[in-house]
Amino acid sequence: MVRAQARWVHSSARKARLVTDLIRGRSVPEARTILAFSNRAVAKDVEKVLRSAVANAESRPGLHWQGDDLVVAAAYADEGPTLKRWRARARGRVARIRKRTCHITIELAQGAATSSAPAMPAMAAPEPEPVEEPEVVDEPETTEEPEAEATEEPEETETPETESPSAEAEAEASTEEETED
Repeated sequence: MVRAQARWVHSSARKARLVTDLIRGRSVPEARTILAFSNRAVAKDVEKVLRSAVANAESRPGLHWQGDDLVVAAAYADEGPTLKRWRARARGRVARIRKRTCHITIELAQGAATSSAPAMPAMAAPEPEPVEEPEVVDEPETTEEPEAEATEEPEETETPETESPSAEAEAEASTEEETED
């Protein structure tokens, strides 16, 4: 296991932990990509520590490790000393300003990545899932009556639901007689 540490980094440990949590358990190339696209200012400091750890691993004579084959085994940020400063306030009072620091540590090991993230690269788009087509229900075809009936008022063509089929036939017959006249 190879490690690198940056001490007295001018950032709070809480902010640095948000970044170190992102790269823990990932391969070095993937960790570099994540840090390059991170919006947090402390990501630059974490990236420097990662580069230093890779350089330490490659320069050790007995290991013969390549940087791209390494995995971030541990990445953490401990609290460093807090610098206490003062600011003048109203009526002769003061307000305390706490300038927090942290110690960032990264340990590298050789092996497969152990992160719970998907195996695809961080920037790859996920494959779309197949969409199932809804089943088409075949409806029985209805035969349309002559166009003369289509121009009639809807009141005459609609029949009450209580009428029997023979009543519908009588209604159609009466409408046919009216159109012939």
